[in-house]
Amino acid sequence: MYPTKNDLPEGTRRQVIDLCNARLADAIDLQTQTKQAHWNVKGPDFIALHKLFDEVNDDVEEYVDLIAERAVQLGGVADGTARSVAKRSTLPEYPLKGGTGRQHVEALSTALASFGKAVRPAIAESDRLDNADPNDIFVGISGGVDKWLWMVEAHLQSEG
Repeated sequence: MYPTKNDLPEGTRRQVIDLCNARLADAIDLQTQTKQAHWNVKGPDFIALHKLFDEVNDDVEEYVDLIAERAVQLGGVADGTARSVAKRSTLPEYPLKGGTGRQHVEALSTALASFGKAVRPAIAESDRLDNADPNDIFVGISGGVDKWLWMVEAHLQSEG
């Protein structure tokens, strides 16, 4: 760890850094999966889904930055290399190289749901560590991911 004048106890900072890096791997994986869908979607809903997936990516990119920067603010190192992410991510592998809009919607909604499921325990864990800053970050991310899951899943639901 790097020296810092941050007043949180070193043990707490180490635990929060570990927590941030664990969720950082998932967030970066989610971002790459979102771009995979954005780049490769095909079909009659192409333009709507292409734009939607890009909007999801914009928010996920912010989540990545928030999580990584919190780890560094506490004297840690943000561990976000592709190799590290591939080893640490808990998200399922993105199943498509190509595919229809519906297939990408299904795959991306699975990734969003998996990420949301991983973030919620991080809220409780940062609460347990009595550290409000990452708690606020994870609460915000959880709400944002739920919003995007709703918007993506809406494309799977029939009218009426």
